[in-house]
Amino acid sequence: MNVAVCADVGSTYTKVAVVDLDGAGLVAAAAVPTTVDSDVLRGLDAAVAAATAGLRARDAPWYVCSSAGGGLRLAVVGYEHLVTAQAGRRVGLSAGANVVHVAAGRLGAAGLAAVRAARPDVLLLVGGTDGGDVETLTHNATRLARARWRGPVVLAGNADVREDLRGLLVSAGVPVTVAENVLPRIGVSAPAGARAAIREVFLRHVIGGKRLSRGQRFPRLVRAATPDAVLTGVELLADTLGGDLVVVDVGGATTDVYSVLTPDERETGPGREVAGSLWRARTVEGDLGVRWSAPGVVRAAVEERLLDAGDAEALAVAARRRAEDPGYLPVRAAERAADARIGALAATVALRRHARGAATGERAGRDLRDVRLLVGSGGVLRHAAPADAVGMLAGVLVDHGGGWPLPRAARPVVDVDYVLAAAGLLAGEHPVAARALTAPLRAGG
Repeated sequence: MNVAVCADVGSTYTKVAVVDLDGAGLVAAAAVPTTVDSDVLRGLDAAVAAATAGLRARDAPWYVCSSAGGGLRLAVVGYEHLVTAQAGRRVGLSAGANVVHVAAGRLGAAGLAAVRAARPDVLLLVGGTDGGDVETLTHNATRLARARWRGPVVLAGNADVREDLRGLLVSAGVPVTVAENVLPRIGVSAPAGARAAIREVFLRHVIGGKRLSRGQRFPRLVRAATPDAVLTGVELLADTLGGDLVVVDVGGATTDVYSVLTPDERETGPGREVAGSLWRARTVEGDLGVRWSAPGVVRAAVEERLLDAGDAEALAVAARRRAEDPGYLPVRAAERAADARIGALAATVALRRHARGAATGERAGRDLRDVRLLVGSGGVLRHAAPADAVGMLAGVLVDHGGGWPLPRAARPVVDVDYVLAAAGLLAGEHPVAARALTAPLRAGG
């Protein structure tokens, strides 16, 4: 069979999709718990065996992404918060990273200690537009070199000093990858180079360093961080849809929001964002999830006035149970209803934060009024009855108390087969197969 095996090794579950490369779509799928406590290859091999049972797929190529072991932790060090540091943060999110720390200005002893305390897998060092300030970027690179920083660094700042600073860092034993400036001019965001560099560093340094598996087979298999693969799938879906869309991925620990908007050529002049507009964006809400972060959902819903005190108290009990036992599976109708309620609240709060712009650093927020398609993902949606899953998403579209302009004509649809990660993995080498995977979602829009 002319198929490919696409796998997402998550922190909780390893999900496998067998995809027809000639464009017939999804052939088979399976999911097993991720064996992160022993060797993730055990779970991966078991999931592949389950998905390919009865298929002639022995020689099928494997395309694997991973967020196991906490995914990719990124720290950003930039010139100042409102410009290059914020631009760097946006780029990190678009590259599939969990941005654990953002520092701006010249690093002192306390600033460097704070970066170390965040335990980043990768440090993104930015600062200055091309031809602009060089002193801050030079100071910070010198500080890292003298401090014997040993983690991988992606250097994506002022082109005037980039090569000199690369030499400085290399001579100090710092593993460094150079990319084009994330903010070459005020108001112009250029994320592609740094995003690719972060992906390269993730594959070369981070996967093996997490000790998720013995030997080199797993690092050789992994091609991307899972959120990076998903964003690529979202971008492909948006390009073929021909319009704006939003994806809300409600997980056990985080809720990720992806939005792809049509560039507005009118965004020029003094009102534009100084850090540039990122038309394809992702945000991560680390306090919103249906298992580990379920109590955070209840707290955030109270703060957003989505729950009154009585409802919050009852739901908090269910949330604590899920946080204490992330493997908890609801069986009774009341338990499933609590899961659905927590999932719906997580999606609503995450969309509010994303659209208001606080999470992306945009003063005017993300304009989602022209969104045609609202895609829901995550186990709480995929495993719910279809009407219940769509109901969770529908609540987002009538959230008039959120203080953000709602989509005017969006249709909710659930990524039941979890195809966006697979589509992102296949988009570069097999675009026909990738587009075919997203066809059911497009039909929903």
